[in-house]
Amino acid sequence: MEPLIITAAITGAETNRKDQPNLPVTPKEQAAAAKECFAAGARVVHLHVRNDDGTPTQNLERFRESIERIRDAVPEIIIQISTGGAVGEDFDKRIAPLSLKPDMGTLNAGTLNFGEEIFINHPKDIVRLAEAFKEYQIAPEIEVYESGMIDVVAKLVDKGHIIHKPLHVQFVLGVPGGMNGSPENILYMKQHLAKQIPTATWAIAGIGRWHIPASLTAMVNNGHIRVGFEDNIYYHKNVVASSNAQLVARMARIAEEINRPLASPAEARQILGLNSIPR
Repeated sequence: MEPLIITAAITGAETNRKDQPNLPVTPKEQAAAAKECFAAGARVVHLHVRNDDGTPTQNLERFRESIERIRDAVPEIIIQISTGGAVGEDFDKRIAPLSLKPDMGTLNAGTLNFGEEIFINHPKDIVRLAEAFKEYQIAPEIEVYESGMIDVVAKLVDKGHIIHKPLHVQFVLGVPGGMNGSPENILYMKQHLAKQIPTATWAIAGIGRWHIPASLTAMVNNGHIRVGFEDNIYYHKNVVASSNAQLVARMARIAEEINRPLASPAEARQILGLNSIPR
């Protein structure tokens, strides 16, 4: 099987320190967390940023500082910024951090109910965002929350709005309002993606209770995985994880047990098609 890429979603936009006191918030804390996660086996850091008071922000300077600190602390790691921000964020602010030239960024492929809120991604804005990835020569990670979004992505590829190859698609499963992370759903999503975009690679972000079962399903089916406090704050039921790196290390250990090798930094860049992107 293909070497496993583990992404560490270290902060997110919704998790708070009341529920997870070990959440990295400041750029300095995020750089330290990224370094720990890399040492534990992660090759990608998925990055949201926060104000000092912990509130989510798409502030360009905050992203700049976090990116610079992470690159200084662990230059080998792939930095993938979020263009989703917090629910309700202005779309221009969501796009702006791409100008900082991270290795990757997320491209959400549709609108969905998100808990008690609505995460809006208007079709015209999705096209705008896709074109921004082309302009800045940044690899997108396509975020899909249910199977219909795969069809949307296939149309964007057909129309030339998304050109990066190989395309990397992440199934974000378990969000209230989207598909859950059951094995049946994951295997269907994998098969549907293979029919629509045969060359695409895929990964799982299992939210909450789906965190471990979805990750294990992906791991044995040649998919990649995302772990971290954005998706899950617990190590065991009702036991808060001590760090993002603890969650990474668990999946790295399981991968070793089943003989799924972890991707080296160079292998991760090759799998994600980053080697040909100028920096």
